[in-house]
Amino acid sequence: MNRLLRVEEVAERLGIKVSTVRAWLFYGKLRKVKLGGAVSVPEDFLEEFIKGNTRYERPDDG
Repeated sequence: MNRLLRVEEVAERLGIKVSTVRAWLFYGKLRKVKLGGAVSVPEDFLEEFIKGNTRYERPDDG
């Protein structure tokens, strides 16, 4: 079973503010599920988001 993460847990894992996670959820940048009035992010949705938003950092040339 895929674990459901609270907004606070997502923010902690990504090292960002809870308000940023809420904005991403509101605008659809990050997928969510709603159960009753609670909003959660399944772990696989978060992993998909991370893979799709990882930037390659070029090493310094010297």
